[in-house]
Amino acid sequence: MKLYHHPLSGHAHRARLFLSLLELPHDLIEVDLASGAHKKPEFLSLNSFGQVPVLDDDGVVVTDSNAILVYLAKKAGRTDWLPEEPAAAAAVQRWLSVAAGEIAYGPAAARLITVFGAKFNPEEVIGRAHTLLGRLESRLGDHDWLAGEGPTIADVAIYSYIARAPEGNVDLGAYPAVNSFLRRVEALPGFVPFAETRAGLAAA
Repeated sequence: MKLYHHPLSGHAHRARLFLSLLELPHDLIEVDLASGAHKKPEFLSLNSFGQVPVLDDDGVVVTDSNAILVYLAKKAGRTDWLPEEPAAAAAVQRWLSVAAGEIAYGPAAARLITVFGAKFNPEEVIGRAHTLLGRLESRLGDHDWLAGEGPTIADVAIYSYIARAPEGNVDLGAYPAVNSFLRRVEALPGFVPFAETRAGLAAA
């Protein structure tokens, strides 16, 4: 397997983290976003959206970070990470939708401002991030994991941008259950950290 990624992309980190948690051998291929490598024909032939990550599994090309998580869980036959039972599968899907929605337009967008210079409204996206964090705090106040009794791909999808939310000036200090959740993910065998930057609150 080959994973085309960028070390500062939370979407790419999701895929890299899950590959490591599953102990699946893979080669990491860094895509130089700063030079526009993701917009060049050779990369666009893999992903016409020009985005990382991309997984190439011996010619089977999977794009979109959440789709890669689903593919890897299915490929490995890991129903602990992606249950087959309808209600459990739906619970995981709910959080994958949060990762693609509220995460992307909240903490991920806030971090894009400080790390990549994106032109979002800081007050708006930080506000969205705190709304989401409040909901996560409520869920995690009496659950160790988001979608089941053990970790699933839902937790992998949520982790990266929440862990680095302070880089987007989103303070995690008021969310003890969220912080405990982050530590649980980090304690999983095979965990690989998401690269840190000295941006936002992390610059202090």
